[in-house]
Amino acid sequence: MAATQTATARTTARTSTRTSTRTSTRRKVLWTLQILIAAFLLFASAMPKFAGQVDAIETFAKLGWPEWTRYAVGAVEAAGAIGLVIPRLAGLAAVGLVGLMVGAVLTQVLVLVPAWAAFPAALGVIFAVIAYDRREETRSLLRSPKR
Repeated sequence: MAATQTATARTTARTSTRTSTRTSTRRKVLWTLQILIAAFLLFASAMPKFAGQVDAIETFAKLGWPEWTRYAVGAVEAAGAIGLVIPRLAGLAAVGLVGLMVGAVLTQVLVLVPAWAAFPAALGVIFAVIAYDRREETRSLLRSPKR
């Protein structure tokens, strides 16, 4: 009986260690992606919109949208980028960025160049994975104001 309990304890410990290692590796990969994507969103996507880069101005003009929408989209991208690198906000930021990417995909497909829709679609999938992985932090964050 003692031998069976010892064997069970060892098996449980090994399974727990493997699960912990997988979770740790997954989290490291997600953090790396979050940091890289946050840098992209902030420096390559939001800042050109704020700075009035010609490409950004032309894109929003092609859409027929008023100039303030360029700043609004840039602000959402910048806020999302910042949120992605703050552990407590990462899940919520990812959820918001999924919505932004849905809009980007639709805009590409319906108005701009459909082939370019693949990039925001891929980012949207990554944001969905991040949101799913951070769901407990997001739930905790959403519950905390009620206390």
